[in-house]
Amino acid sequence: MPEVGDLVVATVTRVEDYGAYVKLDEYSGIEGLVHISEISTTWVRNIREHARQGQKLVLKVLRVSSQRNQIDLSLRRVTGREKSEKMLEWKKERKAEAILKSAADKLKKPEEDAEDIRKILLDKFGGLYSPLEEALDEGPEVLVKGGLSSEWAQAIAEVTKTKIRLERSKVRGTVSVTCHKPGGVEIIKQALMSAKKIRKPRGSEVKIYSIGSPKYRIEVEAPSFEAAEKTLSLAVEEVLGTIKKAGGEGRKLG
Repeated sequence: MPEVGDLVVATVTRVEDYGAYVKLDEYSGIEGLVHISEISTTWVRNIREHARQGQKLVLKVLRVSSQRNQIDLSLRRVTGREKSEKMLEWKKERKAEAILKSAADKLKKPEEDAEDIRKILLDKFGGLYSPLEEALDEGPEVLVKGGLSSEWAQAIAEVTKTKIRLERSKVRGTVSVTCHKPGGVEIIKQALMSAKKIRKPRGSEVKIYSIGSPKYRIEVEAPSFEAAEKTLSLAVEEVLGTIKKAGGEGRKLG
């Protein structure tokens, strides 16, 4: 059962004047109800203009009664951003399930074995898509460490290569670096180069180039926006710390 406040993807099964009945796609088709008062933020003249049979909706869980197996849901309390992000997450998980099925076919394994692999990934990683991305970036060893056999890990990694393209994020920042000591140019160069030697997430890349002395641009490309932001912050700290230790001056401009 979902929890109150969760966002869920559901399919409309029946529409009545008082509300829409739906089946929760991520919870084995458990049924829920969206009361007409939770359909829209504006007055609903005709509920069928907002929900129709077979339609996919992103809904927010309002109440859960496990005793009565009843779930009350809301459409009007879901923002546009929440809808987009949840639907994207749901589509990724469906793609991951298809990859597991293809891997099972590749190994000539029964569907029951694929379901066991699915449970292992969910227990270890909390989802199906993210570990496949990690395997694509770091190799099948990631899946082996998560509890899969080498045979399954290799098959899943091979299928994933044909189905998923890693998204990469790019961020950049600007620093001002000066050093008036003898050999200042070389000191600045070494400070900038130190940013490339920081410990960074696998798949991350740091580039540095001048945009007119004393300004330098630090550009980071990484598998995710969070990893890129973290790497950029570490790179900037490394440059500023190194130049100050050498007797120069530095500051972040943006």
